[in-house]
Amino acid sequence: MGHLSKRIRARLWMVRQMTSFIPLRVMQSLTWLSVVTSKLPKDVRRVSVNANGIPCEWIIPENGTQDKVLLYLHGGGFVFGLTGPHIQLTGYLAQKMQMRVLMVDYRVAPKHPFPAALDDCVTAYRWLLSEGYVSDNIVVAGDSAGGNLAITLSMKLRDNGDPLPAALGCMSPAADLSKRDAPPKDLVLPRRALKKYTGSYVGDTDPENPLISPLYGDWNGLPPMLIHAGELEVLSNDARRIEEIVRETDTEVTVKIFDGMFHVWQIYPDLDETWESLDEIAEFLKSK
Repeated sequence: MGHLSKRIRARLWMVRQMTSFIPLRVMQSLTWLSVVTSKLPKDVRRVSVNANGIPCEWIIPENGTQDKVLLYLHGGGFVFGLTGPHIQLTGYLAQKMQMRVLMVDYRVAPKHPFPAALDDCVTAYRWLLSEGYVSDNIVVAGDSAGGNLAITLSMKLRDNGDPLPAALGCMSPAADLSKRDAPPKDLVLPRRALKKYTGSYVGDTDPENPLISPLYGDWNGLPPMLIHAGELEVLSNDARRIEEIVRETDTEVTVKIFDGMFHVWQIYPDLDETWESLDEIAEFLKSK
């Protein structure tokens, strides 16, 4: 944490204050504005598409492969839609992997609690299959809430007998929405906001439902996965608990905790650790 610049610390403080005190409806409108003003590299284009009723965004690199795809599930506490930083993040992954990315603009809480977001992700995945992509050529990535959805998507597909994606790349996945044992303080995500967001998504459902809190589910038979989390973030315990649970299963998982990092630092381009993490995730997913 000591090597973070004053500029980044100021941005993190501002985000923390906004998530703590600004009404959710106002915050949701601000994320929409960030999408409108987001920019991609010149050799990457963005195309809106309807995936069996689910709004999605194609992020397409110039001269990228046509038969492989990254399904990206964005974070945002289950209450925010697409954001500009997520679009820029996937633009980098599309370039690095030379692979098109489908971003799912899934429904969000509190208007649409569980299982709306998960159902939308399942629909988008099945749409890719109907478009001719074979499961072995589909990889899935997500951050925070999107990391949760990447894992629960795979659990639901497995349980329904659907073909599974080739691999998962998860950044700070939320794996237990029931209760937390004194998580470390995060520079970005205050516990107050975390409680509000997860409560909106869980609604009246049992928070220990494995499709809400995958730590309570069966981890056998899932795709190989790479998980990155920050040492100082509120979800670092989730990553460590996943590693402990998966050791007793037939699923391959690699967990890496980045020293001094905070929640989803990968959307901050000023950090060397951002590119280190994204490059490792891209290499892992592309190799599967």
